[in-house]
Amino acid sequence: MKITRQQSKQRRHRRIRNKILGSSERPRLAVYRSNEHIYAQVIDDTLQKTLATASSVEPELKSRLTSGANKAASTEVGKALAARALEKGVTQVVFDRGGNLYHGRIKALADAAREGGLSF
Repeated sequence: MKITRQQSKQRRHRRIRNKILGSSERPRLAVYRSNEHIYAQVIDDTLQKTLATASSVEPELKSRLTSGANKAASTEVGKALAARALEKGVTQVVFDRGGNLYHGRIKALADAAREGGLSF
């Protein structure tokens, strides 16, 4: 049986999530990338609570972006997420790339979050 790209991504994500758990001291920075947008959340898995979110769909970010599906959009989302997380007192996170390869838009978001003050 042939494995599709989607199934491969789901397998990678399950493998990653078995090892990564966001705690109160170090919440999980989860990234979801679609064809048209990128979304990121800082999640405390022990309390099952989302602490901060940012995405290229938000009106304030969308108005500044030409597209939600490029590195520039990912950079803006990463900066916005870092600022919101710092407001909540979060400085250290665990990065969950969501089964995506650490490349391109995912890497751009991670680098921008690091520049914004998050450490991982």
